[in-house]
Amino acid sequence: MKVIRILAIDDHEMTTTGYKYILEGEPFDNFEVKVDIATSFDMGQEKIEFSARTLTYDIILLDIQLFPAQSNETRSGEDLGILARNLVPESKVVFMSSFSDNLRINSIFKSVDPDGYMVKSEIDEKSLRTMVETVITKPPYYTAGAFAAIRRRMTSDIVVDELDKKILYYLSIGTRTKDIGPLISSATTTVESRKRQLKTLFGIETGNDITLIEEARKKGFI
Repeated sequence: MKVIRILAIDDHEMTTTGYKYILEGEPFDNFEVKVDIATSFDMGQEKIEFSARTLTYDIILLDIQLFPAQSNETRSGEDLGILARNLVPESKVVFMSSFSDNLRINSIFKSVDPDGYMVKSEIDEKSLRTMVETVITKPPYYTAGAFAAIRRRMTSDIVVDELDKKILYYLSIGTRTKDIGPLISSATTTVESRKRQLKTLFGIETGNDITLIEEARKKGFI
């Protein structure tokens, strides 16, 4: 029988173990599933790079936030999705995240264009099974919350780009606005302008930098 190989990457081991237990126990009609797990960004990167040299995964499941919220770590599941697209383009990429904000999903779709997106609060045995069957045969697959966010995303081309993300990161580690410009090869006026745009985008026009960082964390950008 054909084997569908899946790599599940999430920094919560109970989550990846749950995916493995459910999917390997499901009686699929025309194939069986084998799930490999990675519980850190580095482990996930290593497995993706190794698969590019050996046997490619059919599906790669990615959490977005692979570090504690207060770690100020810039790498994310989005970066692994980009890596997978470059090294193993034949692998299907599905995000399994607690983030259902349309701005965050917009960023993911711009950079990775995934084959599926599942909001974690909507994941159960049935949706996992359906996701695998759909992504293998006729992607994409979205849970209801993800699909609603995608519909909202389609009404706007607004996106938080890499420069915005760098500004948010440096603000989150306490860097002063005037010191951010040289770090990202931009003028201080550009940084100030970007901050104002981000506050408007996040709906906190009257907020300060702390409010901006808190909102960016809620939306999964840092």
